[in-house]
Amino acid sequence: MKKATILSKFFRYLSQFSHKLLNFVIMRRLLTRVLNRVLLSETFTPAMGVDAEIHTHGRRKLVVGLGNPGMEGTRHSIGMAVLGALAARLGVADRWRGDKHVSGEVIVSEVQRTHVVLLRPRLLMNVNGVTVAKAAGKYGIRPEDILLVHDELDKPLGKIAIKHGGSARGHNGVRSCVDCLQTDVMPRLRVGIGRPTGKTSVERHVLGRFSAEEKKVLDSVLVQSVDLLLSKLSQQDSQQDFKSPSSPPGGRKAARKTEEREHSASPAEDCAAAQS
Repeated sequence: MKKATILSKFFRYLSQFSHKLLNFVIMRRLLTRVLNRVLLSETFTPAMGVDAEIHTHGRRKLVVGLGNPGMEGTRHSIGMAVLGALAARLGVADRWRGDKHVSGEVIVSEVQRTHVVLLRPRLLMNVNGVTVAKAAGKYGIRPEDILLVHDELDKPLGKIAIKHGGSARGHNGVRSCVDCLQTDVMPRLRVGIGRPTGKTSVERHVLGRFSAEEKKVLDSVLVQSVDLLLSKLSQQDSQQDFKSPSSPPGGRKAARKTEEREHSASPAEDCAAAQS
């Protein structure tokens, strides 16, 4: 009888704790959404000069490296590292400039007659979507032409994959983008960082820096990530040209089937996967 009473109390406490935890998660998400809305309500200034040219000449895309400002070397900000490597490959790494109207740093470049805006948000990860939505509005870029680059816990370091829209899968930065753009059609480059081992918490893991061993793999990851981005940016997107356009912030809700192809940072592994 005493044992049954103890078990009953344990499960009651567990139920209460779970309920409080769920309420905390819901409240934090609600507060984040409110903050997104407040930050998006700021006055907007139309593009001028060189920035305005992107509205009138050819196709245009936005590539965003999600992350936390001032923490570019951490696992959670690997999207920013990939974007830096892309800028270096394009020969424009010295052209980053702050844009207070979008709360981020931008480079306007070109890849095979496609105007490309590179964007590094200067807001915290949980509200990165504010910067993305403002940049989409400023440069007139549709949500389906916004490519998000971010870290992925469910893939080991050395694995990358393109995901064509769909849910945020628990990633706060992607969730903020979906909330602010009001659609989930944005394709993503998911860069694996692996899950923590031992007693290390997820938060400590994602906000930590790469170990010496991980850095040996990281160089290959950045190279292949840039290769994949350039491949995506070079595609003609002939199917999209026949679709009715959607508006950047406030675009339509999408019900699009997601597809994903995983790539390895090791070319040999990738070739083997392609043949299987």
